[in-house]
Amino acid sequence: MANLFDPLKLRSVTFQNRVWVSPMCQYSANDGLISPWHHGHLMAFATGAPGLVMAEASGVVMEGRISIGCPSLESDEKVSAFKPINDFAKSLNVKMGIQLAHAGRKASTMLPWDDHRIASLEEGGWIPVSSSPLAYHGMLEPHELTVAEIAELVKAFASAAKRSVAAGFDLVEIHAAHGYLFHQFYSPLSNQRSDNYGGSFENRIRFLLETIKAVRSVIPDSMPLFVRISASDWVEQGWSIEESIELSQLMKELGVDLVDVSSGGNLHNAPIKAVPGFQVPFAQAIRQGADIPTSAVGLITGAKQADEIISSGKADAVFLARAMIRNPRWAMAAAEELGVKIDWPLQFDRGRTLT
Repeated sequence: MANLFDPLKLRSVTFQNRVWVSPMCQYSANDGLISPWHHGHLMAFATGAPGLVMAEASGVVMEGRISIGCPSLESDEKVSAFKPINDFAKSLNVKMGIQLAHAGRKASTMLPWDDHRIASLEEGGWIPVSSSPLAYHGMLEPHELTVAEIAELVKAFASAAKRSVAAGFDLVEIHAAHGYLFHQFYSPLSNQRSDNYGGSFENRIRFLLETIKAVRSVIPDSMPLFVRISASDWVEQGWSIEESIELSQLMKELGVDLVDVSSGGNLHNAPIKAVPGFQVPFAQAIRQGADIPTSAVGLITGAKQADEIISSGKADAVFLARAMIRNPRWAMAAAEELGVKIDWPLQFDRGRTLT
């Protein structure tokens, strides 16, 4: 079995280890354009020797952003702004990914530290969209997407993917988790449509599969494609792990290389008990049931904990967020704790305890 600091190859991309940095919203973009904060935020992680840094959820259209401070990818200017970050990471053998996103009915918010949640039109907000005109808890009622509008969004995801390739990203990930637009389609909790995009399992996953096909067709065969899903809604009447396994099998057939496994986000009061590693069993079930590589996420904070997830075959990589915020060089410290010598940036080499 592999260990935490063994390389992982997907298509033509080799990740130097399985310690990956989760995408983290920073709410610091200006009209969808990333700011100097993003350079410092992402480059700090790149200096810490992870295998992959995933840039935050970025709307494929302006209305796909979560908040008025989130990035968007609808123009060459906005995507190419990431290129210096990607070039810097590449110089350190750290891979960079971008999360292509649409927040759907959970869009048009203010920043988390503002004194109110929903952005008005005067504050730069907009009317959100979704599979059905059902508002998320405490948010605006969304416009129900027409079939023609769905087709335009599929094209928007493909266009954003092409721009991401040109900007030097090593992979793209489609964000289909956490109650955002694709999740709003595949979960019966939020999809009440009666056309070809609602009702049956096959119909509810149609939008996501069409988007996967479109994105896969415009990125190089050598480039990995990830999809992040919520493996469960955590309630009996919602999306289930069994459906996630079936979806993952279909995604694999369409050229998805890894399923980034999270959960929840579509129900504000889901009975989730967030304990260390609480989502790892979902990653394990999909890895085994769909025979596809997976990554695990969710309160993974310790070196031995992370290594056990990999060495026991529960997942192929681990994504860390809060632990990385506290220590952007978590991977370097974890390797030393596990007695594994990995490559460090030469500028930091005198800080080693392992010789």
